[in-house]
Amino acid sequence: MQQKIRVLVADDHEVVRAGVRTVLASDDNVEVVGEAADGGQAVEMARRTRPDVILMDVKMPLMSGYEATAFIKKEMPHTQVLMLTATHDVDAISRSFDVGANGFLVKDVLPEELIIAVKSVGLGERILSATAQRSVEDADRQNGAVVDGLPLTKRERQIVALVSSGFTSQQIAEHLDISRRTVETHRARIMAKLGVNNAAGLVRLSMAGAPSTPGAPVANTQLHANES
Repeated sequence: MQQKIRVLVADDHEVVRAGVRTVLASDDNVEVVGEAADGGQAVEMARRTRPDVILMDVKMPLMSGYEATAFIKKEMPHTQVLMLTATHDVDAISRSFDVGANGFLVKDVLPEELIIAVKSVGLGERILSATAQRSVEDADRQNGAVVDGLPLTKRERQIVALVSSGFTSQQIAEHLDISRRTVETHRARIMAKLGVNNAAGLVRLSMAGAPSTPGAPVANTQLHANES
């Protein structure tokens, strides 16, 4: 029998929590083990229930979803945090990954997309919903960062190429003169965009799409919650 994915729902609006609970209850392989109305409660409930996945709102009273996520990922690094919020600006997306979130969903996702996202994140995948993905791509276009119409920025292509060449995150940080945390954030965004879960997946796509040299293009495979 498949083990259920244990989910904690953190949102300051009771109607949202009730709706999410109803959606997740429709799947026999998902179980809601707790709820929280603010970031502080989210941290405490995470400690008490040890969920596999936390659905975390960004803006909550007392402690934001960002702060709560940072605390939780420090104490419980194997707990997956999936942001579920009404905002989809790039700053919110980037900040979410900076504090350790494993995915970012906008609240316009369909019920079945939410279930798929929870299961995917529970398996260690990274998720960026379609609306969030468009926000990232639009911002990149406005900044002149998209190359040849593909969703990766020049910096992201550099990082893919270096990963393909066997560089660690620390080595990439030193090579590009940026922090390791920044490298990890870029890697999270790249994996969400390309639909891969680890460095091996990045290497395979790079080998399939282009030579492993900084700035080289990779395959254009985007990840959405409702796609396989």
